[in-house]
Amino acid sequence: MNTISPELINEIRSSVDIVDVISSYIELSPKGRNFFGVCPFHDDTHPSMSVSKEKQIYTCFSCHATGNVFKFLMDYENISFIEAVKKCADMANIKLDVKVNSFDNVNNKYKELYDIYDQSCKFYQNLINTKDGLEAKEYLHNRGIDENLIKEFKIGLSLKERDLLTKFLIKNKHSKEDIIKCGLILDNNYGVSDIYSNRIMFPLEDLTGKVVGFSGRIYNTIDNSKYINTKETEIFKKRELMYNYHRAKDDARTKGYVIVMEGFMDVIRAYSVGIKNCVATMGTAITSNHANILKRMAKNIYLCFDGDSAGLKATLSCIEELDKVGVIPQIIRLEDNLDPDEYIIKYGKDKFLEKIDNAMDIMDFKMAYLKQTKDITKIEDKTSYVEEVLKELSNFDNEIKKEITLKKLSFDSGLDIEFLKDELSKIAIKKEPKKEEEKKVEIRKTGLEKAEIYLLYYMLKNKDIIRMYEKKLGFMPDSEYRILAREITSYYKDNNSFELADFLTYLSSYPNILDTLSKVLSSNLKDEYKIDDIEGYIHKINNAILDDKIDKLKHKLDETTDVDKQAEILSQMRDLKNKKIES
Repeated sequence: MNTISPELINEIRSSVDIVDVISSYIELSPKGRNFFGVCPFHDDTHPSMSVSKEKQIYTCFSCHATGNVFKFLMDYENISFIEAVKKCADMANIKLDVKVNSFDNVNNKYKELYDIYDQSCKFYQNLINTKDGLEAKEYLHNRGIDENLIKEFKIGLSLKERDLLTKFLIKNKHSKEDIIKCGLILDNNYGVSDIYSNRIMFPLEDLTGKVVGFSGRIYNTIDNSKYINTKETEIFKKRELMYNYHRAKDDARTKGYVIVMEGFMDVIRAYSVGIKNCVATMGTAITSNHANILKRMAKNIYLCFDGDSAGLKATLSCIEELDKVGVIPQIIRLEDNLDPDEYIIKYGKDKFLEKIDNAMDIMDFKMAYLKQTKDITKIEDKTSYVEEVLKELSNFDNEIKKEITLKKLSFDSGLDIEFLKDELSKIAIKKEPKKEEEKKVEIRKTGLEKAEIYLLYYMLKNKDIIRMYEKKLGFMPDSEYRILAREITSYYKDNNSFELADFLTYLSSYPNILDTLSKVLSSNLKDEYKIDDIEGYIHKINNAILDDKIDKLKHKLDETTDVDKQAEILSQMRDLKNKKIES
C-alpha cells in the first residue's frame, strides 16, 4: 500500500533536520540565522542556496529552487515523492509500510510507453531463460557475465522470428501506434515486424531505473552493426541519461567518488568485480545535463574512457563540460588502447583499483596529451608544446600547481624555469581581464506587484498576516499571486495552522503554484516586519483593485448614451473613489 496519510508525511518531515540532510550532500556554512551552500540545481559558483533550520526549507536566490527536505531529495537524487518520504522515514527510524515502485513518479502522459518497455524487457528476459537462450547465455558466461549479472542488469534476448515481440505487445492490448512510437517495431509496406532480431538485449534505464530503451548486440553472427540502439523517443534522450545511475548513486555517495566510462559493458564489467560506483555516457558526448548529474553524485569524479585516440578526445570534451559547472575531475588512462572492460578482464580488479589510486590530474593529462601529438625533438613542435602548456597553465590560480608544472615543463623542454615563468607572466598580462559575470537583467516590478509579493511573503511567515489578508483584502489583482494566496488561506483554514515546510509538501502536486511561491520566497525580505508596512501593502493592493474597477466603469460610461445609465455609473464611480479616500 502506497497511501500515506498527510499527518504521517508531516511527522516524517519534521522528524529529520533539513540542514543535516542537505549538508550530507553539499557543504553548508552558517551565516546569520541560516546556512548557505553552492546550489546543486544550476551552475552555481558562489553559495546562493539558503537553508533555514528554523523553517526547514531551502531557497536559491539565483535560480529560485525552493522546497522542503522531500523536494531536495527528489530533485537531487532524481527520485519520486514516495521514495523521498521513505528515505526520510529511514533516517528518522520511522517504520513505513510502503512499497517503493519505480513507476511512482511516471508522468501519466507517457505511462503507456513505460509499460511497453517494461513488458518488452520482461519478454526478452524470459526468452534468454528458455532453451533458445542457451547459446546467448554461453556467450555471456564466456565474457564473464554470470547469472547474477544477467538478472541484475535485466539482460534478455530477441529471437530470429522477427514479429514475436510485436505479437506479444498487441496481445497485451498495446496499440500499433504506441509500439511504433517506442521504436520497437518497424512498419512498412510488408506489415509490422520487430526491430531487434537474434540479439542479446541490454535494457537502457533512466535515472530512476525505468527501462526506456534497448541496445541489442550480435553474439553468433557477423554484422556491421555490432550494437543497435533504440532511437531517441519522448522518454529516451541519451543527453539526459547516465547508464547505471540508479544503481551507482548510493555507492558513489558512500565512497565519495564516481567513475565515468563510455559504454555499458565497461560498467557491467566493473560491477562484476565489486566496483559499483560507475556510470556511462552510452557513447554520446557529455552534455551539460550529464555534468550537473555527475556534480550531484559525488564530490570526486574520475574519467575512465577508452585508451584509444577517440577516448582521449572524449576525455578532453568531458573535462571542458565539467569545468563549466565548476568540477575538476581526475583522469584514469588505460594502456594498450584498452577499454575498461578489456582492462579488467586482462589485468584484474586490483590493477584497476591501482589506476584509480594513481589517477592523473587535469594538467598532467593535458601535458601528456599535448606531448603525444608533438615530436618535441623538432623545434616547431617543441615551441608549440611549450606555448600550449603555458596557455593551459595560465588558467590555473594555484601557485603550487603552477610551480610543479613549470618544473615538469622545464624538464620536458630543456628550457630554464625562470624563462618559462617570464613567458607565463607575459601571457597573464596579454590576457584580457575576465569580464564580470553578466548580471541578470531583473524585470522591474511595479509598486503593485511588489506589494503583492511582499504581502504573500509575510503570509507565508505568519498566520496573523493570513488572517489580516482574509479580513481586509481577500483578493489579489494578479492571477498568479491570487492563486497562491487562495491556496495559503485554504490550507490554513483546513489545518487550523500553517507550517511552511508542510505547505511545500502540499504544493508538490502543483508545480506552477510552487514556482510562484519560489519567486516570492527568493525575494529574501527581512523576517521582521511592522504592521504599518503590512497595512501599506494591503492599502496599495486595495487601491489598485478600486482603480481597476473605476477604469472599467469609465469605459462603460464612454460606451453608453443612456442618461439614466450614465448617472448610475457616475454614482458607482463616486462610491469607489470615496472608498479609496476612506482606505
